[in-house]
Amino acid sequence: MSSPRSLAVRKTALRKSAPAAGTTPGTAQGPPAAPPRRIAVLPTAVLLLGALYCLLPVLWVVIASTKSGRELFSTFTFWPGSGFADNVTDLSAYRDGIYWRWMGNSALYAGLGALLSTAVSAVSGYALAIYRFRGRETVFNILMAGVLMPPVILAVPQYLLLAKADLTDSYASVLMPLVLSPYGVYLARIYAASAVPGDVVEAGRMDGASEWRIFTRIALPMMVPGLVTVFLFQFVAVWNNFLLPYIMLSDDEKFPITLGLFTLLEQGSNTPALYTLVITGALLAVVPLIALFLVIQRFWSLDLLSGAVKS
Repeated sequence: MSSPRSLAVRKTALRKSAPAAGTTPGTAQGPPAAPPRRIAVLPTAVLLLGALYCLLPVLWVVIASTKSGRELFSTFTFWPGSGFADNVTDLSAYRDGIYWRWMGNSALYAGLGALLSTAVSAVSGYALAIYRFRGRETVFNILMAGVLMPPVILAVPQYLLLAKADLTDSYASVLMPLVLSPYGVYLARIYAASAVPGDVVEAGRMDGASEWRIFTRIALPMMVPGLVTVFLFQFVAVWNNFLLPYIMLSDDEKFPITLGLFTLLEQGSNTPALYTLVITGALLAVVPLIALFLVIQRFWSLDLLSGAVKS
């Protein structure tokens, strides 16, 4: 005769071994399996075609820069050559290394111009986002109209104004029009409005801090990730700028890399051997932009992680 304790143990074992309600005996218990992921063929194909369209010219420049002048016109387009080192040597020796002077000029225009533009955008965007004053929206709308204005329309009036001040054919003639960036001010305002809480600004005022101290010590660190974006956009825009230096400058010693390569390409129509120098120079001119993007992207990610404010 079984004891009450053994009967309770048997009932508990039968409950554990019984299938759950609504399931078939012998089937595995647990969460349902996730359906297999389906790949959308058409969007994927469109994205691959777009990537190929963007990367194919880059691939051509990389491969063509490895070819000598004879290989450039006699071998298959996407077959690598053996003259990259000679091309770099010839490019460095051309007119006593004027190519590297053009690179230095571009670094000056882009670096200093982007820094000044970022500083002006930070102050302007912060003021338009935080302060309430008469005509604020009017000023902002005028700046937004500047975003829609093509650079071609502004280049000639800028040249005439700087010519009146006798500043053409100088480094300042390229730097000064780049200081104010309407798009940079727009980005700075949008980011300041979302990243700088009004309560923090009011707390700083109640503690007796000046407006400049509040901006530099409180608001500016919060705006750093957005300002890094403004700096990157401005640096790339100034580095690739061609029209403004083309109008302002006549001394090739002050040319940026874009204008320098353009003049070198024009001379290549009479001297085909210069084509390899132009292609190699175009490849080397992209390297600083790639390096800057990689460095700033890491810095940008760190700022986004470490500068987050929990409200």
